[in-house]
Amino acid sequence: MDPTGTKRIDPVGYGLKPDNQAMTLISILVGTLIAGMGSVWLAALLAYALLSRFTQHLLSLAAGALLATAFTRLLPEAFELSVGAGVSAQALFAALLVGLVFFFLLDKAELWHHGHEHGHDHTDAEVHHAHDHAHGHAHAHHAHGHPAHDEGHHGHNHHSGGWAVLLGDSVHAFGDGILIAAAFVADPRLGVAAALAVMAHEVPHHVGDLVVLRQTLSNPRAALLKLTLAGSVTAIGGLIGYLLVGALREYLPFFLVVAASSFIYVALADLIPQLQKRLSPKETAAQVTWLFAGIALVAALGEWAQH
Repeated sequence: MDPTGTKRIDPVGYGLKPDNQAMTLISILVGTLIAGMGSVWLAALLAYALLSRFTQHLLSLAAGALLATAFTRLLPEAFELSVGAGVSAQALFAALLVGLVFFFLLDKAELWHHGHEHGHDHTDAEVHHAHDHAHGHAHAHHAHGHPAHDEGHHGHNHHSGGWAVLLGDSVHAFGDGILIAAAFVADPRLGVAAALAVMAHEVPHHVGDLVVLRQTLSNPRAALLKLTLAGSVTAIGGLIGYLLVGALREYLPFFLVVAASSFIYVALADLIPQLQKRLSPKETAAQVTWLFAGIALVAALGEWAQH
């Protein structure tokens, strides 16, 4: 930080002492493992009916947390860092727009790919129904980094569908790890918020994955173990992200904006549409309350981290 109080990005290395670099890396690995594997285990509690009544509430919580993390943490930090990096506000807004359009096009490409590839296949009705029920709708995956998830719906058989789900989860987890790493490198508080937001929005998704995998595997423990291993790929993404962001430190504001665009797209295109249902006044009030709870959670984490 210079005498004027403006954050400056060190273009050489990480701008951190070796001890701080090690602590940042450890924080990234812990945060990514909690987000990747913790979301699987929490999903298991939901999928196995111990907490099944909270699944829809968790969608609202995740939507609020993702939007709050993007608009009150990631984007403000990106704009603050851009001053020291000499990046204009117009460039960051352009990056945000490009990120949103990119995830939209990726989503459309994925839908076209699966519609074209599996258009003549016989859908496994049992798996399809179970997965739809767990997610609340037929398209409950996140396009950014989920190239194979829908094959769990349209696979030629149970076995291939299960492996498609695991592959899609692994790719998605890798992408999440990179985004979490970028947040931790910018500010540990951002990293914590990003990791928890990722965990929250992954839980409902993993519920559906577990339902599919239980149809493909005779042993529920094997399904949980394989999905946990797929979630652990988040840590690999975190490690790669740490090295990547460190080598391209001057582009950190853009990394944060891309992470924000990912969170915004998932919340607005995936989670909130699932909540747009005709509900009773009581259910609507609960839905809104959980949405604001997600926002309040991110705000509380930010205040706690400052002390």
